[in-house]
Amino acid sequence: MMRLACLALVALASPAVAQDHSHHMPPPAAQPATGHEGLDMGSMGDMDMSAGHEGHDMSPGEPTGTNLPAGNAPAPAAPMDHYADRQFAPAAMAEARHMMMREGGGQTMALIMFNIAEVQARKGSDGYRWDGEGWFGGDINRLTIKTEGEGARRGGVEAAEIQALYSRAIGPYFNLQAGIRHDFRPDPSRTYAVVGVEGLAPYWFEVEAAAFLSDKGDVLGRFEAYYDQRLTQRLVLQPRVELNLAAQDVSENRIGAGLSSAELGLRLRYEITRQFAPYVGVSHEAKVGQTARYARADGDDPKSTGFVAGIRIWF
Repeated sequence: MMRLACLALVALASPAVAQDHSHHMPPPAAQPATGHEGLDMGSMGDMDMSAGHEGHDMSPGEPTGTNLPAGNAPAPAAPMDHYADRQFAPAAMAEARHMMMREGGGQTMALIMFNIAEVQARKGSDGYRWDGEGWFGGDINRLTIKTEGEGARRGGVEAAEIQALYSRAIGPYFNLQAGIRHDFRPDPSRTYAVVGVEGLAPYWFEVEAAAFLSDKGDVLGRFEAYYDQRLTQRLVLQPRVELNLAAQDVSENRIGAGLSSAELGLRLRYEITRQFAPYVGVSHEAKVGQTARYARADGDDPKSTGFVAGIRIWF
């Protein structure tokens, strides 16, 4: 009887236990919505995958892009206007372009330089000498004035000349020059037509060559060259050569045909500033040929060597 009673109690308590623990049971798993219910996936293989290229025939044999044949249409005309003129007054922009060109190399400039301005100590004939030039103009066209001469301490000016030249650039480094030259000394004075070149030769040699035709028909020539060898930032050694030539004897000016005279010099300068540099050096001058014979006939020594001291200046 006891056994039957226990079984009855268990049967009565079972629904309650099941009801009390029902909230601990996990809910049934949710099924994800596919959005394609009823879609026949097998039909996707029949879809046209080229729908994004409708209207484009990608046949491999047809040229495209840079493979297209060249056209024969004329090229468009190059624009001739200035786009800034669309926003600003054309007159103001024209003035601005003019100023830009001037600042980029079209401006007017000027220079005066004396490469030689010195006193000379020679045996029995101390003297002085100058050689300089100045110019005014631009990069292409210039007016150039040159002067050179020499004299003795007691004898006054022995040779003096001035040249007025039109200078035209014929390249990045050379100018073609033409004009007139007038000699004040020696007597009688002469006036010459001048044509020549000057500029910067390879290896930084400053060179100048000129031919002169006088009002008497005399033909002379001159060649000058010098080189600035920088020893330090301020110390510069300058070798220099000058050759004078004549096509014929000019007895009244004591000039003989051929190579008439030559000067070799070596000057060492110290640049206190780039524009102002005192120097010392040595100079050897020699008259040759018929010119030397003229000098001996006049009682002069055709050769002389002396020490020089002077100032190289430009501004």
